[in-house]
Amino acid sequence: MEKIEAIHPDPEKAGVRIDRWKYDVVKAAILKALPAREPGLPFKSLSGEVRSALSTEDLAMLGSVSWYTTTVKLDLEARGLVARIEGARPQRLIRTG
Repeated sequence: MEKIEAIHPDPEKAGVRIDRWKYDVVKAAILKALPAREPGLPFKSLSGEVRSALSTEDLAMLGSVSWYTTTVKLDLEARGLVARIEGARPQRLIRTG
């Protein structure tokens, strides 16, 4: 099975290798869920949005939706496709790419 290195936005922290298909389905769900403009989506809502976007079959094979959502979200931040809204508490996200 093909793997991808999910990178971390903090260069001091190591990325993790995950199955490519898991990365792809979670990435697509995240980018679909996030708006391009403020006020964005609260991070705490993101896992639920991802869960709703995935098929029953994908959910059964994925494992922890919240772990994969966080891992792929951090990778997308590092790649400039997702951004945190500066100063927003709790954390809110927008799609940038």
